[in-house]
Amino acid sequence: MAHAKNHDYHILNPSLWPLLGAIGAFVMLFGAVVWFHDNGPWMFLIGLVGVLYVMYGWWAEVVDESHVGDHTPVVRIGLRYGFIMFIMSEIMFFAAWFWSFFKHAMYPMGPQSPAVDGIWPPAGIETFDPWHLPLINTLILLCSGAAATWAHHALAHENNRQDTKNGLIIAVVLGLIFTAFQAYEYSHAAFGFSGNIYGANFFMATGFHGFHVVIGTIFLFICLLRLQRGHFTPERHIGFEAAAWYWHFVDVVWLFLFAAVYVWGG
Repeated sequence: MAHAKNHDYHILNPSLWPLLGAIGAFVMLFGAVVWFHDNGPWMFLIGLVGVLYVMYGWWAEVVDESHVGDHTPVVRIGLRYGFIMFIMSEIMFFAAWFWSFFKHAMYPMGPQSPAVDGIWPPAGIETFDPWHLPLINTLILLCSGAAATWAHHALAHENNRQDTKNGLIIAVVLGLIFTAFQAYEYSHAAFGFSGNIYGANFFMATGFHGFHVVIGTIFLFICLLRLQRGHFTPERHIGFEAAAWYWHFVDVVWLFLFAAVYVWGG
């Protein structure tokens, strides 16, 4: 009885997951640098596998903690705040790419006079027409976000598990279609990643967004699997809530990318 829990907080047990995650992330980052210097992707892939393993193991423990009652209302508030801070860090990450794109677009540097006489996009760069495939991808992602919202509303307000399942399936399928169209667009780009600042900014900004779409699609798919196992209730679905927030963040970032990079920047 002396050790009985008499509070709403969750005291975590000692865990190796943070250390393993940090090691995996470092190996992946270092491997990416090595890969950029034409030494092969193997170190990057080893780090990536390590990060994915930590994500699976750590989040599986979080799910188990929720099942044994550790996610009290106070803990769920903390999880929400933590995820909001994570999304804020992601916003600053993308702000760096927007900053770089706008800086070079408004103050392009030419080879003769670095501070003046530059043009944007650089000479010889054939940009994408924003009103074809980029516009289609915008509509696809917005529809996917609407489907995720429908699924969340069906669960949280109606406890309609069938509509929740249908909404998640639609959101995941549209996310996969978006990724396929993005890959198709990349394969038909008239410019490369290296050799010009436009290509570097374009592929870094849209490529990292595409990576976030892949992560968000997996996030929603995991929520679909958990829904089928009966993990979510109208009162307790913090994982689903986080996935919906993340997916809407991906939507909003794409709207800014479409307006800034494809329309204005082209």
